[in-house]
Amino acid sequence: MMKRITKYFLEGLLLLVPLFVTIFVFYFIFTKIDSFFKFEIRGLGFVITILAVTAVGFISSNLLTRRLVDKIDASFSRLPLVKMIYTSIKDLINAFVGDKKRFKRPVLVTLFPGSTMSVVGFITCEDMKKFGLNEHVAVYLPQSYNFAGSLILVPKEQITPLSIDSGRVMAFIVSGGVAFPGREDAV
Repeated sequence: MMKRITKYFLEGLLLLVPLFVTIFVFYFIFTKIDSFFKFEIRGLGFVITILAVTAVGFISSNLLTRRLVDKIDASFSRLPLVKMIYTSIKDLINAFVGDKKRFKRPVLVTLFPGSTMSVVGFITCEDMKKFGLNEHVAVYLPQSYNFAGSLILVPKEQITPLSIDSGRVMAFIVSGGVAFPGREDAV
């Protein structure tokens, strides 16, 4: 009887903890946006922010304003310190969304030749000639439960392409291996 109660308790935790943490995070973000804009109607700041970002996206994709957006982009890309921050953030966002997605080629990387120890990552650059590493590729290794990762340069022969959807591979890595691709209850 006690095992059954413990099992139900753990199943309840598995359901409720992610749900409430997600709700808390969104609630925190929404209230911060509302307090920043000082709106009296709860949630109005969030709605206005979403609409504003969408409107900017619409305007920037319009042919008439595309030239202006390109000029602003080029200006930010030329300023010494601004360039480093702006292009890094832009490239990171483009890596996840947009036309230039970079995390679309999941691979298994053998850490040491002859070793059975491997890590899962994404090829982000196949041409490393500028670094003098003709036979290497750049592989990004996202970290579990974190918004960080490591970039490693490895010989091409230590790379094994994976034929799994890159979104599922990212979920697998970020979840620490809990969201296993192909499992019924996985992402």
